[in-house]
Amino acid sequence: MKTYKLNRLFNQQSGKCFDVAIDHGFFNEFGFLKGIENVEKAVKVLVEAAPDAIQLTVGQAHYLQSILGRQKPSLVLRTDVANVYGTQLPRTLFSRMIEDPVEQAIRVDAACVVVNLFRIPGEPEVWDQCIQNILKIKPVCERYAMPLMIEPLVFRPNNEAGGYNVDGDVTKIVPLVRQAVELGADIIKADPTDDINEYHQVIETAGNIPVLVRGGGRATDEEILNRTYGLMEQGAKGIVYGRNVIQHANPAGMTRALMAIVHEDARPEEVIALLSEKATVS
Repeated sequence: MKTYKLNRLFNQQSGKCFDVAIDHGFFNEFGFLKGIENVEKAVKVLVEAAPDAIQLTVGQAHYLQSILGRQKPSLVLRTDVANVYGTQLPRTLFSRMIEDPVEQAIRVDAACVVVNLFRIPGEPEVWDQCIQNILKIKPVCERYAMPLMIEPLVFRPNNEAGGYNVDGDVTKIVPLVRQAVELGADIIKADPTDDINEYHQVIETAGNIPVLVRGGGRATDEEILNRTYGLMEQGAKGIVYGRNVIQHANPAGMTRALMAIVHEDARPEEVIALLSEKATVS
């Protein structure tokens, strides 16, 4: 049953999840590689900090799964690759699924697979490709009891904010989240709304499907801690942060601080001191 794998993602005490995404190399952007130039080292630092899950690609999953012992974070496997994040977009955009994604996930003992659902202004073909990807992977996930995380992402026009150009408009996020639910998501990974106090609308739209909030682009320590606390107060079941962890001067400390907020309901002012504690992994 899928529940068995989902149990590996969500914390036993809090019922929530902190997934650290370091799958950015899939997207062929130089700026995405900061902090994960050496993926093996990045994985070791994160494992020491003990998040619930680490999000990796088929080419990098072995760095996590080859670590001895039962206590390492669970693996969330990225199953699609796209070229939509550049500051200057290419003539043709795409979002393509890896071959036999669920079978590959089983072979690397993943607890979950993740796939994008892009809504990009003026690019309905990419949206269609994402939907086709989900329609193909969903029945295979059901066959093998593999949880499916869908990542609905609403983009702003590239001429306004090229690159990581997400749109926090709740009226755009809510219908795309609802579409992800309708397509069969077991977990939703969605952007925060511009107004954090509106995020309960996203949670309500997802119904009984847990919502993990994306971190998006880099933010200050105070902003990311306060935002996370506010999102958890709105009913989020966890977070999926990448660059705000891996590009931080102290990734392990940031991981511990965020874990305290997610799992222990700690307030930002109670955990900010953790950012000065250095990791022991070299």
